[in-house]
Amino acid sequence: MIEKPLTPADVEFVTTLHGAEQGSFVVLMQPRGKQDVLLRAIDDVALGEFDEAVREGDEPTEELPVERALSHTLAALRATGAEAVGQVVEDHPLDLLASVVEQTHADEVIVLTAPHFVEEFFHRDWASRARHKVGVPVLKLFSHAPDEPVRDGS
Repeated sequence: MIEKPLTPADVEFVTTLHGAEQGSFVVLMQPRGKQDVLLRAIDDVALGEFDEAVREGDEPTEELPVERALSHTLAALRATGAEAVGQVVEDHPLDLLASVVEQTHADEVIVLTAPHFVEEFFHRDWASRARHKVGVPVLKLFSHAPDEPVRDGS
């Protein structure tokens, strides 16, 4: 489960978690929307990034459309030799995650996001909530890169 395209460092990290064992991935992508600008600003303050907190939501981003961002991630995973399929999550991400785990007999769930301190403190982040729903180990990882958007190269 991700909220933005994986960086090359993220791809390397998740594809080498289990050594040389080749993995397969079902990627569920639910980008963070405008509705959590306040939470992102509080996270910026917690990280000491006061300038970012003040500007949160002011600057327009040139992020890839979510479908292209997912496609970018799937291509990067496949380039390592891993099998990868995925979908954009519109509603009820944890219900969909539980369904995917059951259908695919997944061994574990990886939740890879930027830190969200407010949600984590109250155990409302995806990983904490998924642990109560999926019945397999849930590994929570933080994205390796700063929270900069992947830009559309066209």
